[in-house]
Amino acid sequence: MNFQEPLSGLIERIARAIERLGPREVDRPDFAGGDAFVWEAETQGFLPVKTVNRVPLSLLKGIDGARDTLLANTVRFARGLPANNALLWGARGMGKSSLVKAVHAEVAGLKLVEIHREDIQSLPHLLAHLRAAPGLRFILFCDDLSFEALDSSYKSLKAVLEGGIEGRPANVLFYATSNRRHLMPRDMVENERSTAINPAEAVEEKLSLSDRFGLWIGFHNCSQDDYLAMVRAYAGHYGIAMNAAALREEALGWALSRGSRSGRVAWQYIQDLAGRLGQPL
Repeated sequence: MNFQEPLSGLIERIARAIERLGPREVDRPDFAGGDAFVWEAETQGFLPVKTVNRVPLSLLKGIDGARDTLLANTVRFARGLPANNALLWGARGMGKSSLVKAVHAEVAGLKLVEIHREDIQSLPHLLAHLRAAPGLRFILFCDDLSFEALDSSYKSLKAVLEGGIEGRPANVLFYATSNRRHLMPRDMVENERSTAINPAEAVEEKLSLSDRFGLWIGFHNCSQDDYLAMVRAYAGHYGIAMNAAALREEALGWALSRGSRSGRVAWQYIQDLAGRLGQPL
């Protein structure tokens, strides 16, 4: 320390040091930079996504009821009318996340923000940014949402969706996908029933999270006809010329080798077929 330094200069240096140690001011998000963003919890920033990985809504076959329900709910929200948070749950590979992204593309005027499952605890900070964006409406999307036995972050989500002092901002709708209807593993629920002092209350506390979603949209394993319709739709959309009988036989053989039929399996077969034919998608 320079003891000859004027007192005013010393105070200024101390003030600058304290400012550096303090929390960094978070930049105001620039939502004009795109229609889709990924929330980065560490930096409290929104990373623009130039090209969203999605397929057209018309290519999602075998889920007509789910498609119509989610689309109608989203259209109401975009128009400023009441709408519900939605939980899309059920069979793997049946287009849950694809439907959310396709519906977003179909409804003009909405921003899509994805939050990763491991960042759920940062939801209050995220929603503060969205709440402070006047004139904009957001679909907040979490893919493959679920919680394990020692995970208490679901309580943060419960408070945000319904029941907290602030609650969900009027310009935000929350869509989540999960393989579990209640977002909790069955053995976790059964363990609560067998070990809790008051089993009914303990189980209710765990299952009440899914009640915060006004829409439960179920996805079930598809039939053979639905699976083949998916394959034909993809082949037609991408202009893959192949004999109908051969396409059917190959597609069924592909599903048999995978041990399942779903939209994901249909798309994987189309990718393999296009690659063998030397045709880009």
